[in-house]
Amino acid sequence: MAVPQNKITRSRRNMRRAHDALVAGNPDECSNCGELKRPHHVCGACGHYDNREVVAQQADVDLDDEDAA
Repeated sequence: MAVPQNKITRSRRNMRRAHDALVAGNPDECSNCGELKRPHHVCGACGHYDNREVVAQQADVDLDDEDAA
């Protein structure tokens, strides 16, 4: 079983963990609608990627309409 020969001080332990912090993403603007989106991902608002529509957006469905039954 691996056992450290000497105690690792709090300072040295924390210095090792200095690079473990999470970083925020860098969102890009969609070229079609201007919404913020993740880089190299399809825009969730309009379904465009690389200046073309790759995911068709469904029209809003009114579930409260009585004729839908």
